[in-house]
Amino acid sequence: MEVEDLEDLYNIDASYDQDDPDEDEGEQQSEDDQEMDMLGGAVAEEDGADDARGSSADEEEDEEDDEEEEEEEPEGARLVAGDCGPSPRARVSEFAAAAGAAVERAHTANCPVCMDPWTSQGPHRISCIPCGHVYGRSCLEKWLTQRGNRSATCPQCGKRFKHKDIINLYAQEVAVPNSELEKEISYLRREICSLKKMVVHHDKMFEEMIKRQNDGVRSKRQKVAEHSYEAANLVASTPATISFSLQNELPVAGARVISIDTSNKIILVSGRANAIGAEYVVTKISMLSNREVRKIHLPPETKAVRDMCILPGGSAIFTSLGRRLSLFSMATDSIVLNWDLPAPGWSCAVGASGSHHIYAGLQNGMVVVFDIRQTVRPLRCMVGLSANPVHTLHSVIDNNGSRKVLSASAIGPCMWDADSNQSRPHLLTGTGDERVCISLACAAPWSDLLVASFRPRVDPSGDAVAASQVYLSQTPTRSGQGKPGQHTLIRRRTGNTCFAEGTTCYANVSELRMSKSAIIPYGYGGHQQKHLFSYGDESLRGVRTWQLPSFGMHADLCTHREPILDLRYAAETEGPGGYLGCLSEEKLQVFRVN
Repeated sequence: MEVEDLEDLYNIDASYDQDDPDEDEGEQQSEDDQEMDMLGGAVAEEDGADDARGSSADEEEDEEDDEEEEEEEPEGARLVAGDCGPSPRARVSEFAAAAGAAVERAHTANCPVCMDPWTSQGPHRISCIPCGHVYGRSCLEKWLTQRGNRSATCPQCGKRFKHKDIINLYAQEVAVPNSELEKEISYLRREICSLKKMVVHHDKMFEEMIKRQNDGVRSKRQKVAEHSYEAANLVASTPATISFSLQNELPVAGARVISIDTSNKIILVSGRANAIGAEYVVTKISMLSNREVRKIHLPPETKAVRDMCILPGGSAIFTSLGRRLSLFSMATDSIVLNWDLPAPGWSCAVGASGSHHIYAGLQNGMVVVFDIRQTVRPLRCMVGLSANPVHTLHSVIDNNGSRKVLSASAIGPCMWDADSNQSRPHLLTGTGDERVCISLACAAPWSDLLVASFRPRVDPSGDAVAASQVYLSQTPTRSGQGKPGQHTLIRRRTGNTCFAEGTTCYANVSELRMSKSAIIPYGYGGHQQKHLFSYGDESLRGVRTWQLPSFGMHADLCTHREPILDLRYAAETEGPGGYLGCLSEEKLQVFRVN
C-alpha cells in the first residue's frame, strides 16, 4: 500500500504550509502530540472494573487528572527545540504498518469482542484503532462509554485510544463463512422458490386439462347424438385399423417399472443399478435419441420404486417400498417433494379432469389421497376391503361426471368415490377364494370398459398368503410357461351403476408377479371407439393383443428372452395414437401405435 493512499484513507494531513510556518506551528504541535499519544504512548494494562478497588481507583483518578493538566498546557509549550518527535513520513509509515495488520484481520469475519459477524456498513461496521486491531465500531464505542467516554485501552494489546482514533475500514467484501445451517437454509429457499413456480405451472396445466376434457366430453356427446349421415362421415374419416411400429429398443439391467411422457418424448425407467448392493436409480431416456440417457440416483431411504405416473408439465410421481410418495421433476432431474406414507407404496395415480389430487395404493390395502398443492399431510386415508397390497390404481370419470378411483388387489377390482369421504370401496366382481386378481386395465379416463386378470389361488388361506404371493410381483422369475389364468371383461350395465363380468379369455400368466396390462383405443366402429387389450403373456415371453370385447386374437409383438415385467400405454396429448412400452429383464421396447 502506498503512503499517499494511506494519507487519503485515514485522512492524515502530512503536508505543511512552507509559506507561513508560524501561523500553523501551534496547530501542528497539537496534532503531533495527539499522534505521539496515539502511536508512542505508554501501554497500560486495563484492569477489570470488579478488581479495581482502593489504591487502583485512586491511581486511575490521578492519571485522568494528569491528562487534564496536560491538555490545559499551552500548545506552544509542548514543543522543545530539537525534540519534535517522529517526522510526518515516519508517522505515516507507522500508520501503514498498522493498517496492513488491520486489513489482514478484516479477513476474519467475527468481531473479537461480541463474536458476531461485522458488516461493511452500519453501526457494527469494520473499524480499527491505531494499534491495528479490528473490531465492530459499535463494540468500540460501547467500550469507550463504559470507560467514561474519554479513552480506553485495546482489549487485545492494551494500547490506549480515544473516540477520534476509531477508523472505518472500507473492505470490498465482508463474507460470513457458510456453515452447514446456512447452506441448508439457502437450499431450502431455492427449493421453495422452485416449488412455487412449479405449483403455478401445474395450475395452468390443470386448467388447460379441464378445458380440454370438458371440450372432449361435449364433443363425444355431440357425436353420439348427430345424424347418421354425419356419423357415417366420421367413420369414413377415422382409421379403423391399428399398427405397431418399433420406435425405441435398448438394453436395460435391473429395471422394473416404466412410464412414458408423450408431450416431452421422455421415457422413465426405475430399478436397481447394475451392481451388487447398488442403489436404486431412475433412468431418463429421450424417445428421439437412445443415446440421450441419464441415470439419477435415488436416496437410499427411498428403496424400490413400485409404480410411476406422469404429471402435466414435465413431472412424475412414484411410490416406493420406503413408505414414500415422491414428486420427481424432469426439468431438474431430482426429487423435489416427498410425502410420508403409513405403509410401503405399491401403486399411484393422477387425478382425472384436471384434479389436483394424486393417489397412492399401499401394501396394507389402504388408498391415500393427497393434494399436490398441500405438502403437510394427506387429505384422506381410506381403508380397503382387505389387507392385500393395492397393486393397481386408475383415476377415472363415471357417466355422471364424478371422479372415481379404480383399484385392484388380490380379492379383485374395487371402485372408490374420490369426491367424498367414503371410507370403504365396493367390489366390482364376485368374491371367491379360488382366484387372485393380478392386474386391472381400463380405458381411461372412462370407467365403462375394464379387463381384470386372474390366476388360480395356490392355497386359499387368507390375506397373509395372498400378501406373500404378491410380494415378488415385479421380481423376475424363470418359471417356464407360467400357469393357466384368465382375462375377464368387466362392463357397466346399461343405465346402471353396477358392473358385470363378460367375456373371458384364457392365457398363461405369471405364478408370482403382478404383471401390468393395458387397453389401447383406436378408430371407430359405428358410433363407438374400438379397443385392444394387451398383456405380457408368459408362454410368449412378449406382448400379445386381443380385440375387445370378443377377445379375438389380434397380434403378437416382438418377443423377449425374459418375461415381461411392466407394460404401459400412453396416449398422445394432441392427436390420435400413442405409445406402448414393454419392459423385461433383458430390454426395453417402445412401439408407436397408429
